[in-house]
Amino acid sequence: MPFWKQGTPRLKALMGVTVMGLLLCQSSLFGAEAPVIIAPPAVDNPKAAGPMQTAVLAGGCFWGVQGVYEHVRGVRKAIAGYAGGERSTADYKRVGTGSTGHAESVKIIFDPAKISYGQILQIAFSVVHDPTQLNRQGPDVGTQYRSVIFYADDDQKRIARAYIAQLDQDHVFARSIVTQVDPLNGFYEAEGYHQDYLIHNPTNPYIATYDVPKVENLKRTFPELYSGQPVLAARN
Repeated sequence: MPFWKQGTPRLKALMGVTVMGLLLCQSSLFGAEAPVIIAPPAVDNPKAAGPMQTAVLAGGCFWGVQGVYEHVRGVRKAIAGYAGGERSTADYKRVGTGSTGHAESVKIIFDPAKISYGQILQIAFSVVHDPTQLNRQGPDVGTQYRSVIFYADDDQKRIARAYIAQLDQDHVFARSIVTQVDPLNGFYEAEGYHQDYLIHNPTNPYIATYDVPKVENLKRTFPELYSGQPVLAARN
């Protein structure tokens, strides 16, 4: 876990001046990933009225992943949490060691009449993260930051695997996609101070450098799916 993300919000605030200088120096080396224009998935479920559906994705620090999907039309709620490990070790400090098997993840509850599962994945590959980076995103390094699609059923598994194959076959990225496609065996909600972190802390140096640009990329790349009124995890 990067040292500037460790500890309590109060500790982070005390470290702010030093962190600002560090991040500004690093921004030219890392910074936010540029959006990648990609085709929609050839294999997808058609949009249709029905009960709310859930997607669980991981692609780096969950602050940015959650922040993007909170601005997507058709998403009813996006919740930061942990997936890939056991309930007993699903807390920020232990997950941050990289030894629990978890990935920082986001559970996305969406209306299938307004957005498809394939479109959720298209946003993930295009603006949320770089799916060719193994066990890292930008300055965040470790298996807890790996790229994963946690599928809830066979349809999600089929769509995810087909889309990865499609993007690799089309050579959309310079390198092969390393995103894992794993069964969802449990999702554990993160601590309260992580929820809606981007919304509440837009000027935090880390958020401003790495995550706010992702929301701007969403707005420019998917204007028809962008919502300027974010949904909040803390709101029922």
